[in-house]
Amino acid sequence: MKRYQKYLCGALTLWCLTASVAQAGGRERLDAFFKDVQSLRGEFSQTVLDQRMNITEQAQGTLALQRPGKFRWDYKEPYHQLIVADGKKVWIYDIELEQVTVKPFTETVGNTPAQLLSSGENLEKSFAITEQGAQGEFEWVELTPKQQDTNFERIRLAFDQSNLRVMELVDTFGQTTRLQFSRLERNPKLVPSLFDFKPPPGVDVVGE
Repeated sequence: MKRYQKYLCGALTLWCLTASVAQAGGRERLDAFFKDVQSLRGEFSQTVLDQRMNITEQAQGTLALQRPGKFRWDYKEPYHQLIVADGKKVWIYDIELEQVTVKPFTETVGNTPAQLLSSGENLEKSFAITEQGAQGEFEWVELTPKQQDTNFERIRLAFDQSNLRVMELVDTFGQTTRLQFSRLERNPKLVPSLFDFKPPPGVDVVGE
């Protein structure tokens, strides 16, 4: 009898936690994601749309990030480009052009999707956060930068019950970059070498 009661209490606790997550709005899911996720690995598809919402570009690839400030954004199709940040520098390797561009890692959160997702700082310092409500199967939240030196006017994030699923960034020209995430692993153990980059021999290095 005691064993049954213990099982029942555990089941009820799990049900309550699941119900709480299911009822959470976009802001709560946003806060939980940035609080609980210290590393992330998965796949993405990227679509760029113009002001009339016509598709101008599509790409897909894989991502890995480690908070704070480390990420690896690997475009596989239709072109191959690798972007790696080690917390101090950002390396952009265009494989077809055989060129590497090096930039200092900026603390301005939101300049790129990878920087936002790998940020370790409180989002309220950089953004005004607004609930967008449920749309389809996702809960949405909008982030509006408080500073003027970002590349985007606003960012929209969509969450299911456990993960970030869609990210939309609208830039100052009215262009929208939409990222859809799949096969996401929360808090995987990532090897440090993922975020180390050394330019291959023979490539042009710009900015170092």
